[in-house]
Amino acid sequence: MVAKVEIGDHAPEFELAGSGGGTHRLSDYRGKWVILAFYPGDFTPVCTRQFCSYRDGDDRLDELGVEVLGISPQSVDSHERFTAKHGLTVPLLSDQEREVSRAYGVGAPGGLVRRSIFIVDPDGVVRYRHMALLGLHYKDVSDLGEALAAVQR
Repeated sequence: MVAKVEIGDHAPEFELAGSGGGTHRLSDYRGKWVILAFYPGDFTPVCTRQFCSYRDGDDRLDELGVEVLGISPQSVDSHERFTAKHGLTVPLLSDQEREVSRAYGVGAPGGLVRRSIFIVDPDGVVRYRHMALLGLHYKDVSDLGEALAAVQR
């Protein structure tokens, strides 16, 4: 059975290694708004545009007071190379076993991960959920800001 996280659910806890060293736990971000950005893979055209848009909109993300975490099934080494090549500013977390992807219900056929966004409030509750069917488009910083403003009302 595939898990499916809905708006109003407590976000499933996780602990994943990430770019920049160290381990990230969702509980480490308690008290803050967090955006979990699940994506299919490092160095792919759409994922590259997505995370470069977050890099370019880093000041806006800071203004919004939100932490953004990218999650995909590649290794930390791959994330480090992807980050270095593009000067990315968002921590990229390695979900090689796809346990977190399964917990959030973002798996796709063939072991792929659907491009998905979850906004988690300071209490750890999911307030926004978007899952792309094809993954050809992504939520840019402006879209994230609008979604965050809507759920903070």
